[in-house]
Amino acid sequence: MRQMVLGLVAMLLAAQLQAQTLGPGDIAPTWTGRDFSGQMLEFPELLDGKPAVMVFWATWCGYCRAFMPYLKDISSDYAGHGVGIVAVNAKEDGSGDPRDYVRGLGFDPVAVAGGDAIADAWGIRFIPGLLIVNGDGTVAWQREWTDLPAGRTVAELWDGQVREQLDRLVR
Repeated sequence: MRQMVLGLVAMLLAAQLQAQTLGPGDIAPTWTGRDFSGQMLEFPELLDGKPAVMVFWATWCGYCRAFMPYLKDISSDYAGHGVGIVAVNAKEDGSGDPRDYVRGLGFDPVAVAGGDAIADAWGIRFIPGLLIVNGDGTVAWQREWTDLPAGRTVAELWDGQVREQLDRLVR
């Protein structure tokens, strides 16, 4: 009985967190931030009218470590459609070096440093926040909460979901 109650509480909490975040059809808040070299970035201007995968990540996040390598292939596979990757570093705890983390990805996303205020404005409550926005900054898709553990299974799930949504968006 206790397990059932805990499971119900977890589902209700997840639904509440999900309800407070952006969802498909919402216009994402504009923001100004800096990349890791200090260059100013403005959203949605940085999209240049093209869709993007937005990921809010942190160095301590096991889910991020599992999924971020998949973004390299997504970036490569959808570059011909103008799809970009915007990686917003947020919710850091000081245990890792975000600049080194981005350098180690093996590709060059638009990487935003110190994005806590952006994450808050977008209603990102858990890391990784994973969304797809169209060229004007309207949310086309946002990942749902999952109880899968960090690792290959959840990374492959998200990779498939992102690709499915991008296929719909760039047809």
